[in-house]
Amino acid sequence: MSKPKVLILCTGNSCRSHMAEGILRHIAGDLFEVFSAGSKPAGYVHPLAIEALGEIGIDISAHTSKPLALFMEAGIDTVITVCANADQDCPLFPGQVTRYHWGFEDPPKAVRPGESELDAFRRIRDEIRNVFSAYASGYRQALATSR
Repeated sequence: MSKPKVLILCTGNSCRSHMAEGILRHIAGDLFEVFSAGSKPAGYVHPLAIEALGEIGIDISAHTSKPLALFMEAGIDTVITVCANADQDCPLFPGQVTRYHWGFEDPPKAVRPGESELDAFRRIRDEIRNVFSAYASGYRQALATSR
Protein backbone atom coordinates (compact mmCIF):
# COMPACT_ATOMS: atom_id res chain seq x y z
CA MET A 1 0.00 0.00 0.00
CA SER A 2 1.36 3.42 -0.90
CA LYS A 3 1.79 6.09 1.74
CA PRO A 4 -0.48 9.15 1.70
CA LYS A 5 1.12 12.19 0.06
CA VAL A 6 1.27 15.33 2.21
CA LEU A 7 2.05 18.72 0.68
CA ILE A 8 3.04 21.53 3.03
CA LEU A 9 2.38 24.88 1.47
CA CYS A 10 3.54 28.39 2.27
CA THR A 11 3.93 31.49 0.13
CA GLY A 12 7.70 31.62 -0.45
CA ASN A 13 8.64 27.98 0.27
CA SER A 14 11.80 29.25 1.93
CA CYS A 15 11.31 28.81 5.71
CA ARG A 16 8.19 27.43 7.41
CA SER A 17 7.16 24.87 4.80
CA HIS A 18 10.70 23.47 4.58
CA MET A 19 11.03 23.24 8.34
CA ALA A 20 7.64 21.47 8.51
CA GLU A 21 8.57 19.16 5.62
CA GLY A 22 11.86 18.20 7.26
CA ILE A 23 10.27 17.66 10.65
CA LEU A 24 7.31 15.62 9.37
CA ARG A 25 9.53 13.50 7.13
CA HIS A 26 11.87 12.91 10.09
CA ILE A 27 9.16 11.87 12.56
CA ALA A 28 6.69 10.21 10.18
CA GLY A 29 8.48 9.35 6.95
CA ASP A 30 7.29 5.80 7.50
CA LEU A 31 3.67 7.05 7.35
CA PHE A 32 3.72 9.76 4.69
CA GLU A 33 5.43 10.95 1.54
CA VAL A 34 6.12 14.58 2.41
CA PHE A 35 6.66 17.52 0.05
CA SER A 36 6.63 21.30 0.30
CA ALA A 37 5.95 24.07 -2.20
CA GLY A 38 5.17 27.76 -2.45
CA SER A 39 2.38 29.71 -4.06
CA LYS A 40 5.07 32.29 -4.99
CA PRO A 41 8.38 30.46 -4.42
CA ALA A 42 11.29 32.60 -3.27
CA GLY A 43 13.81 30.48 -5.18
CA TYR A 44 15.92 29.54 -2.15
CA VAL A 45 15.74 27.88 1.26
CA HIS A 46 16.64 30.32 4.04
CA PRO A 47 20.04 29.49 5.55
CA LEU A 48 18.70 29.96 9.09
CA ALA A 49 15.95 27.39 8.43
CA ILE A 50 18.67 24.95 7.40
CA GLU A 51 20.72 25.85 10.51
CA ALA A 52 17.78 25.63 12.94
CA LEU A 53 16.83 22.16 11.69
CA GLY A 54 20.45 21.03 11.65
CA GLU A 55 20.57 21.80 15.38
CA ILE A 56 17.95 19.09 15.98
CA GLY A 57 19.56 16.58 13.63
CA ILE A 58 17.45 17.19 10.51
CA ASP A 59 19.29 18.01 7.28
CA ILE A 60 17.30 20.08 4.78
CA SER A 61 20.36 21.52 3.03
CA ALA A 62 19.45 19.75 -0.25
CA HIS A 63 15.88 21.14 -0.28
CA THR A 64 14.89 23.52 -3.06
CA SER A 65 12.14 26.10 -3.33
CA LYS A 66 9.41 24.65 -5.57
CA PRO A 67 6.24 26.02 -7.19
CA LEU A 68 2.84 24.66 -6.24
CA ALA A 69 2.15 23.85 -9.91
CA LEU A 70 4.57 20.90 -9.69
CA PHE A 71 2.15 19.11 -7.37
CA MET A 72 -1.27 19.82 -8.91
CA GLU A 73 -1.39 16.39 -10.62
CA ALA A 74 0.79 14.49 -8.12
CA GLY A 75 -1.99 12.67 -6.29
CA ILE A 76 -1.70 14.75 -3.13
CA ASP A 77 -3.91 13.43 -0.30
CA THR A 78 -3.42 16.19 2.28
CA VAL A 79 -2.50 19.86 1.92
CA ILE A 80 -1.30 21.68 5.02
CA THR A 81 -0.87 25.44 4.76
CA VAL A 82 1.47 27.05 7.27
CA CYS A 83 0.88 30.72 6.45
CA ALA A 84 -2.30 32.75 5.93
CA ASN A 85 -1.44 33.90 2.40
CA ALA A 86 -0.90 30.33 1.20
CA ASP A 87 -4.17 29.29 2.83
CA GLN A 88 -6.01 31.97 0.84
CA ASP A 89 -4.08 31.27 -2.40
CA CYS A 90 -4.35 27.48 -2.24
CA PRO A 91 -6.22 26.20 -5.27
CA LEU A 92 -8.55 23.24 -5.32
CA PHE A 93 -6.67 20.02 -5.87
CA PRO A 94 -8.10 17.24 -8.03
CA GLY A 95 -9.72 14.38 -6.12
CA GLN A 96 -10.43 14.06 -2.43
CA VAL A 97 -7.89 16.22 -0.62
CA THR A 98 -7.90 16.88 3.11
CA ARG A 99 -6.87 20.45 3.99
CA TYR A 100 -5.49 21.82 7.22
CA HIS A 101 -4.28 25.32 8.05
CA TRP A 102 -1.79 25.69 10.86
CA GLY A 103 -0.38 29.20 10.68
CA PHE A 104 3.06 30.10 12.00
CA GLU A 105 4.84 33.44 12.05
CA ASP A 106 7.34 34.12 9.26
CA PRO A 107 10.67 33.66 11.10
CA PRO A 108 12.61 36.53 9.46
CA LYS A 109 9.78 38.91 10.43
CA ALA A 110 9.09 37.40 13.88
CA VAL A 111 12.12 38.56 15.85
CA ARG A 112 11.09 39.70 19.32
CA PRO A 113 12.97 42.18 21.52
CA GLY A 114 16.13 40.58 22.88
CA GLU A 115 15.93 37.74 20.38
CA SER A 116 18.29 37.12 17.46
CA GLU A 117 16.96 36.13 14.04
CA LEU A 118 18.24 32.59 14.68
CA ASP A 119 16.36 32.57 18.00
CA ALA A 120 13.14 33.40 16.09
CA PHE A 121 13.83 30.50 13.71
CA ARG A 122 14.41 28.19 16.67
CA ARG A 123 11.20 29.28 18.40
CA ILE A 124 9.10 28.78 15.28
CA ARG A 125 10.89 25.49 14.51
CA ASP A 126 9.86 24.26 17.96
CA GLU A 127 6.25 25.39 17.42
CA ILE A 128 6.18 23.58 14.07
CA ARG A 129 7.72 20.47 15.65
CA ASN A 130 5.06 20.43 18.39
CA VAL A 131 2.14 20.74 15.96
CA PHE A 132 3.45 18.26 13.38
CA SER A 133 4.48 15.77 16.10
CA ALA A 134 0.91 15.87 17.43
CA TYR A 135 -0.43 15.38 13.88
CA ALA A 136 1.82 12.37 13.28
CA SER A 137 1.03 10.91 16.70
CA GLY A 138 -2.72 11.26 16.13
CA TYR A 139 -2.43 9.66 12.70
CA ARG A 140 -0.39 6.78 14.12
CA GLN A 141 -2.95 6.27 16.88
CA ALA A 142 -5.85 6.29 14.41
CA LEU A 143 -4.07 3.69 12.27
CA ALA A 144 -3.43 1.47 15.29
CA THR A 145 -7.07 1.54 16.41
CA SER A 146 -8.41 0.90 12.91
CA ARG A 147 -6.48 -2.37 12.57
